[in-house]
Amino acid sequence: MTTEKLEATICEVINAYNRFWLPRLWGDATRAGADGTKWDLYENNLLSEYHIRYGSWGGVAYYHVSDTYIALFSHFIPCGVWEAIYILDGLTKNKSDIQPDTLHGDTQAQSTPVFGLAYLLGIKLMPRIRNWKDLRCYKPTSEASYNHIDELFTKDNINWELIIRHLPDMLQIALSIKAGRIAPSTILRKLGTASRKNKLYYAFRELGRVVRTCFLLEYVNSEELRRLIQSATNRCESFNKFAQWVYFASDLIQENVRDEQLKVIKYNHLIANLLIFHNCKSMTEALKEMQDEGMALTPDILRALSPYRQHPSRFGMYELQDSEVGPIDYDVRLDLANHEEMVL
Repeated sequence: MTTEKLEATICEVINAYNRFWLPRLWGDATRAGADGTKWDLYENNLLSEYHIRYGSWGGVAYYHVSDTYIALFSHFIPCGVWEAIYILDGLTKNKSDIQPDTLHGDTQAQSTPVFGLAYLLGIKLMPRIRNWKDLRCYKPTSEASYNHIDELFTKDNINWELIIRHLPDMLQIALSIKAGRIAPSTILRKLGTASRKNKLYYAFRELGRVVRTCFLLEYVNSEELRRLIQSATNRCESFNKFAQWVYFASDLIQENVRDEQLKVIKYNHLIANLLIFHNCKSMTEALKEMQDEGMALTPDILRALSPYRQHPSRFGMYELQDSEVGPIDYDVRLDLANHEEMVL
């Protein structure tokens, strides 16, 4: 079994899950969130690092989770790496039918070069930033002045000439990523230092300042946007807990080879998605039976549900029966009172 085969199988599960009716009530398929969670490792291997916050050795499983709850992509990275380097990989490598163009994350999911590269890739980066008030907005020109919010802006203004001069090079990088010739994380690692010789770093940083300034102003102005971003990041954290609940009977990844460690994360990702798929199917059938028996169901009730149900027994005796599994009915629908409120 290879990592590529595991990713192809995960993609098949995601595509099948996307055919169900119920996830359309749970979220917007054009949005996704990214978040990492620590997994314990043995100390003596190439990936393992000491995590200060968790106080132990391990690595970070980094997941991209759709707003409809299903996990789209998984990666395994060292603890000391800034997660923003890998945040765009999950969308560029995602081959499923669910193709988000808006990406949420936490504080480590942002930096000005990441904002700039995401913009050129057609991805709207909207992270939850801790202590965002410490970030500065940038004016388009030094003469610009704004009533009531002028204190939010720094005295430095955007260097538009730098962006224009290096825009062809930046677009060439974006096209190479779109063509699959290079990963965004490879570029972002090279853009991680402010070296005088690294002219592209300054160009991406300048473009990122423009994009992040617009986002911060929108973030301050819209309470609904803040709630939306908070909800997306909470959904990622819920999946992290669900995935670790699935990985039972062991406190750590008992592999020291990096490729095998990634396979463990991919296997766990696959099992978690299969359980989410099974829960969604079972919930759809159960809700249909309840409605047929006369129970009134509304969109608000269904939106409060979640497929992260931890009901399977992880320990005990299991009997495997050689029986045929019938076809899955993806066309089950519920007749809701407020049908016009749904986005189908």
